[in-house]
Amino acid sequence: MSLDNSAGINRDQLLTVGDLQRFKFELLSEIKSLLNDSGKLQPKQWVRSNEVRKMLSVSAGTLQNLRINGTLSYTKVGGIILYKRDDIIRVLEDNEISNSISHGKD
Repeated sequence: MSLDNSAGINRDQLLTVGDLQRFKFELLSEIKSLLNDSGKLQPKQWVRSNEVRKMLSVSAGTLQNLRINGTLSYTKVGGIILYKRDDIIRVLEDNEISNSISHGKD
């Protein structure tokens, strides 16, 4: 294969196997760095209704009841209802039921 200048390729523009290996190493290092950094991200503070329903395993009606009876506070922006993640966790913790069984004679 001959290199002619009609294609506009110069000898100093060719890629070598070493160039490709360096590129591969740099690319993999960057991807690993991004993946490691993504684990350090904080979860979003505000959560939409559909996410809350999944987190709590409840229906839309049950979620509405939690809003109405004041169990779960919310914010409404336009037509979108948002909940604080910390409030959802608090509701879960406040309603935790302990199933401790007494094995001793009372």
